[in-house]
Amino acid sequence: MASTFQRGKVELVFSAMDTDGDGLLRESDFESLARRWASVRAAGDEERLTAIMHGWWGTLAAHSRDPESVTVDDVLTVVDLLGQIPDAVTATAEAMFEAVDEDGDGRISPTEYQRMIEAWNGSPTDTTAVFARLDADGDGIISRTEFTLHWSEFWAGDDPAAPGTHVFGTPSIP
Repeated sequence: MASTFQRGKVELVFSAMDTDGDGLLRESDFESLARRWASVRAAGDEERLTAIMHGWWGTLAAHSRDPESVTVDDVLTVVDLLGQIPDAVTATAEAMFEAVDEDGDGRISPTEYQRMIEAWNGSPTDTTAVFARLDADGDGIISRTEFTLHWSEFWAGDDPAAPGTHVFGTPSIP
């Protein structure tokens, strides 16, 4: 069962994705996120970002009590399973890394990270401090290895001090 802290992390992401604020995620919310993200990216990325978002939607809908809508509790059901399926977490991290790495150079720059977060939030966001936390070796970029570790820390972890806790911003810590 997800901890209060894990719920707070999931609620942070959930609320950013719930475009109409009704407390439910629908396939249209994932499409909206893909469009927002693609709108700040180079032309041609929309299809790839939409495919990644549809993959997430499919996973969540398959574990939801209602295949047309997903609640925070449905997302937490999937989070509870993640510790048992680390390969799925890694595969999702790889897909997200590819989506964030706009120029395909195998690194996420501060600008690429900021665009992803602003698309996710739908508003301008200062990501300087969070990026510094995620850049574990201080080389000015987030490597694939760093991103995968942080992705796992966010989705499957329960440590408020873990850098990955902040992948999508700073959650409320009880």
